[in-house]
Amino acid sequence: MSDIQDRVIIVTGAAGQLGRAYTSALLERKAKVAAIDCRAIDLNPNKNLKILSVDITNKSHLEAASNEIQEDWGSIDGLINNAGVDAPPDAPVEETGPFESYPEEAWDKVLNVNLKGIFLCCQVFGLAMARQKKGSIVNIGSIYGMVSPDQSLYEYRRTRGENFFKPVAYSASKSGIYNLTRYLATYWGRQNVRVNTLTLGGVFNHQDSEFLEAYAKRVPIGRMALVEDYIDPIVFLVSDSSAYVTGSNLVVDGGWTAL
Repeated sequence: MSDIQDRVIIVTGAAGQLGRAYTSALLERKAKVAAIDCRAIDLNPNKNLKILSVDITNKSHLEAASNEIQEDWGSIDGLINNAGVDAPPDAPVEETGPFESYPEEAWDKVLNVNLKGIFLCCQVFGLAMARQKKGSIVNIGSIYGMVSPDQSLYEYRRTRGENFFKPVAYSASKSGIYNLTRYLATYWGRQNVRVNTLTLGGVFNHQDSEFLEAYAKRVPIGRMALVEDYIDPIVFLVSDSSAYVTGSNLVVDGGWTAL
């Protein structure tokens, strides 16, 4: 039932750590993958791989990509809305300081990509699926969209003199995904387009040892996720194994939100 051979699946944010992993895993399972990002994508050539430079906040870019994918491969069967931004480790101090002084410009940037970008991708690629009366959309959520960030994880940074707080915009943008998912699941249900959220916990990417120690103490399984922990859930949601699953939130977080 998890066979996705020859399915045409779009992965946004394909240049990132998880985007590359999703793309590679889908290709290994013989899917045809359109890898989308506004940055260069470091992936090995593959006859089933199409790399497209696309700004997901630009609807005309998305429409051009949709037309190209359908002209070359005939359909769009799946969409993984993986693209997203957060305050990077080297973000300006004003973006990682107290809520009271969080910049409006930073809020706009994060909401523009993380929520508007998903909205536009669903509009454009979801329309193609609705017209063909089949498809699966997976919106990538975060534990910080379900619950507030645990600011104590970053106490080690404040102890060493940094006025650091996990910023608000990422959480707000990720929480908006849940009702977008539910709305579209009911809106496109009769067209056999399924829409689900996959909520992820933090993934290991050589973070500071102090952060890793604090995170491991907070999560019941006792570690951050590895990239491979998220592959089978993705494949499940884009395949026919989840044919009766829509409007749902699959939480893969090591038990973080169970506490």
